[in-house]
Amino acid sequence: MAIKDLNLSAKTTVDGFMNGINKSVIKGQGLEFSQYRSYQPGDDLRSLDWKMFARSDRYYIRESEVETNISIRFLVDASASMNHHDGDFTKIEYAKYLVASLAYLANLQGDAIGLYVFKDADLFAMAAKQDYQHLSRLFFQLEQLKPAGSFTQPIHYKALFTGAQKRELLVFVTDVYQSNAEIFDLLDTLNSLRHEIVVFHLLARNEVELDFKGYTTFEDLETGATVQIDQVKARKHYQENLNRFLEETRMKMLDRKIYYRTLITDQALDQALRDFLKQRNKLSI
Repeated sequence: MAIKDLNLSAKTTVDGFMNGINKSVIKGQGLEFSQYRSYQPGDDLRSLDWKMFARSDRYYIRESEVETNISIRFLVDASASMNHHDGDFTKIEYAKYLVASLAYLANLQGDAIGLYVFKDADLFAMAAKQDYQHLSRLFFQLEQLKPAGSFTQPIHYKALFTGAQKRELLVFVTDVYQSNAEIFDLLDTLNSLRHEIVVFHLLARNEVELDFKGYTTFEDLETGATVQIDQVKARKHYQENLNRFLEETRMKMLDRKIYYRTLITDQALDQALRDFLKQRNKLSI
């Protein structure tokens, strides 16, 4: 994250991570031989291996390995609460680097990528497409992101229903800050599309530990409301409530069959990349 250029940062992160990692494959018609299997009624006769038939007098299908291509939509919460900072970085900056790295990785594997930004009660939509120019446009849009306002209202969700009818991978990056269950309303909407969903829940180290270096007045970034807190006295009760909230959130995600991962903004992106590849491969098979 010390590299300010998203394109270069994403390439540096992914190239380092992918060193030694095999690309994902599925069985199908391709160029690289994988294995034989017995012929089944309905199989494409062009896949029959006639040399194997001549040797064994039995019909075999020649299977090969092919790369899988899917459509991936990145959904970014850019409401004002994503301006929360810990040290030199805000949550939205971490989200930018995370999405840029995942998008670069997806593009590297030939996947179509799209970007949807939830900000200031509106929705910015960039339909999924596969080419390097599209990836550059996605980087540009990420670089322009400045969190503002409250989370997007359901009336603007129409763009989420456009596009291909096949199953997609939806990657949602958010701090799960909500006032009226709007995050879970969105997830219920996404679930109705029957896509695979991954939620990366961003937390800052200072909010996990309630350690804000002597501050006593705290402001809600979305409503402007303030509260006085003695951090030392409040810390134990606060962390109990936070742990309860995180467990309840995890269970709600599990009930919706959504893959859920908390990320602290001082952590490297490696685990997020592994989780992303795991879910991408799951959808491809």
